Amino acid sequence: MAPKRHNHSSRPKPSDDDAVLDAVRDCVLAVGVRRTTMTDVARRAGVSRMTLYRRHPDVRSLVGDLMTREWVAVATGSVPEPRAGLGTRTRMVEGLVAGVAAFRGHPLFRKIVDVDPELLLPYVLDRRGASQEALLELLAQSVREGHTDGSVRPGHPERQARSVLLVVQSFALSLRTMTDEDDAELTPAAFLAELRTILERTLTP
Repeated sequence: MAPKRHNHSSRPKPSDDDAVLDAVRDCVLAVGVRRTTMTDVARRAGVSRMTLYRRHPDVRSLVGDLMTREWVAVATGSVPEPRAGLGTRTRMVEGLVAGVAAFRGHPLFRKIVDVDPELLLPYVLDRRGASQEALLELLAQSVREGHTDGSVRPGHPERQARSVLLVVQSFALSLRTMTDEDDAELTPAAFLAELRTILERTLTP
């Protein structure tokens, strides 16, 4: 009888990836990025540290993957479902405005802004991250669909997508510096209405 073969690989199965990222999220929400360690993540995820190090060099790499998962989920979950009479431009605008509101209220974003805001600076000043690349791909596809149905003004789809993301990103990251809760005309809701107008006028043919 042939001996039973065992798989000794410690590489996480695809189904393990979310468990690892869930563990990262729990750690970051509890203590912030700087105080999260690979040991903490491994313990929460139920995997070995060596398993994590084979896939990620450090905690920031894990947090980068977590942000990509969370931000893309926020973006895709905010877009209204297609239905008769709802054009691509309207779905884009409503999805982007709702996405900014959801992003600003997301526990992970709030924790990073409050405890580790420097983590966001490279993606604002120096380079695009994986989440931004994913969002640009989604936006460019929507712009192309809008070109096809005539609801979005003609133009270079990638340039339009990048310009829209620049606008949306500034509202998402900096809105609280411009709001005044004591003035009904300067509340977050009032600025989100302004964002809707900006996007409509930017995208309308």
